[in-house]
Amino acid sequence: MTVARRETLGEKLGYAAFRGYAGLVQSMSLDAASDLGAMIGRTFGPLSPTDKVARRNMRLAFPGLSRAEEDRLIRAMWDNLGRLVGEFPHLGSIEPFSGDGRISFERLDLLDAWRDGGRPVVFVSGHFANWELMPMTIARRGVVCQMTYRPANNPYVDDWIVAERARYGTRLFAPKGAAGGRELLKALGRGEAVAIMNDQKYNWGLALPLFGHDAMTADAPTRLALQFDAILAPMSVVRTSGARFRVICHDPIEFDRTLPREDAVRAGVTAINRFIEDRIRAHPEQWFWVHRRWPKEAWAKAGV
Repeated sequence: MTVARRETLGEKLGYAAFRGYAGLVQSMSLDAASDLGAMIGRTFGPLSPTDKVARRNMRLAFPGLSRAEEDRLIRAMWDNLGRLVGEFPHLGSIEPFSGDGRISFERLDLLDAWRDGGRPVVFVSGHFANWELMPMTIARRGVVCQMTYRPANNPYVDDWIVAERARYGTRLFAPKGAAGGRELLKALGRGEAVAIMNDQKYNWGLALPLFGHDAMTADAPTRLALQFDAILAPMSVVRTSGARFRVICHDPIEFDRTLPREDAVRAGVTAINRFIEDRIRAHPEQWFWVHRRWPKEAWAKAGV
């Protein structure tokens, strides 16, 4: 990927610090790096301004949560996010199908069926546990897929991330403007797959309920599924303990595709939001609560 570089000292210093950290954790075992990340996350995460964002989001989603339970979940969330940071530089060395027990799978037969079915697929998911394992699984299972992502702000760090993800078979694509949209359309037109994270704020999407409060949600996955009669294929990942995981393929998300187009889009996005909700409820400590998923008005309405 070609990145337009801004030769700034801040970017270079930031990249140097990032590479120093990556080199440190790569010198450790994966489990030790994960444990170190967890310790850093639990220690320093609660001191960051985003801790307040996470708490407000959690109070909005779970209004009956006690303060003690909130504290426990927030601490566990920082543990998970710290582990993710520690694990990321090691991902290129993970072989998901080695049988070593680090990664287990549920309904892998669904992924194989989607790969071999001859029908376009739109993968959807959210930022659960170590979410990098989902595109890794898709790629290593032989699915031809365009993985969409948001580039890092630092172009040097972004180049490193793209290269690392390429080591474990993930080909990234950052769709920008009309040209980027056309590439997604071409991929689906060829009968290939695209993968889109659907749990973060998208200002040009639809305001639809998530935990009972309207949140701007990307509608592109549903529109693509409608246009190409594609399977809307949800996946998730759960951290079972330390640096051990379970990757899950779920039954396709169904919605009424016979409705008038805009009504069908709203039905599809609503169904995806329900899927995201269910995954968060199952393991609330493993979701990315630090993102400003809801507007401040929703916080105010919820009294948080």
